[in-house]
Amino acid sequence: MKAFLLAAGLGTRLRPLTNDLPKCLVPVAGKPLLAWWIEMMENSGIDEVLINLHYLPEKVENFLKEKETKIRFQIFYEEKLLGSAGTLKANREFICREKEFFILYADNLTNYNLNDFLAFHRRQKSIFSMALFHSVNPRACGIAEIDNHNTIINFEEKPENPKSSLANAGLYISGPSILDMIPDRDNADIGFDLLPLLSGRMKGWITDDYLIDIGTLENLQKADEEWPKITGVRT
Repeated sequence: MKAFLLAAGLGTRLRPLTNDLPKCLVPVAGKPLLAWWIEMMENSGIDEVLINLHYLPEKVENFLKEKETKIRFQIFYEEKLLGSAGTLKANREFICREKEFFILYADNLTNYNLNDFLAFHRRQKSIFSMALFHSVNPRACGIAEIDNHNTIINFEEKPENPKSSLANAGLYISGPSILDMIPDRDNADIGFDLLPLLSGRMKGWITDDYLIDIGTLENLQKADEEWPKITGVRT
């Protein structure tokens, strides 16, 4: 099983931690965030990963060289950021022969069960599935409306007047056909440029498992406190 792990963010809201450290290597509960992702992907049967890099890429490359893992990593360096959807489009060859693949945001820390998510995707016979959670602040998220058949009938990125509390968790399962829908331009975003085009065609998988975006110092501290209680890991 293949996956895109999107990890090219600058981590500006995490400064000064990210002055000399890429966001995906910021430590959470004693381990780099990327190490938690590797553990999760290994446990989910993901064996080949394309990771996109931009800021301090050599530090991520060195970490992956030293990390013991069965996952085969392919590094895609973006001298100029292409946007989340642009990265997918630029790497069509990576997944062109795959029936399905994961798209994962490395900014998040989560214990979502990717095997359950994949089983849902296959049962729904979907071309694209999105993991959803109930947000307490829907204006700050991509918000989905879902019908009784798990079809996402509307999606809006950071709406002024949210019509639901179901928020995009930044975990997707897709087929390669959706790459044809991504606009041909220098920078394209999944949330703004792709997901609205998939309304009525994509499925939503709702879970109450743990997920937090560690993109701010406040959230990073929160994750440091909560993650050991969830995983049982000692820090």
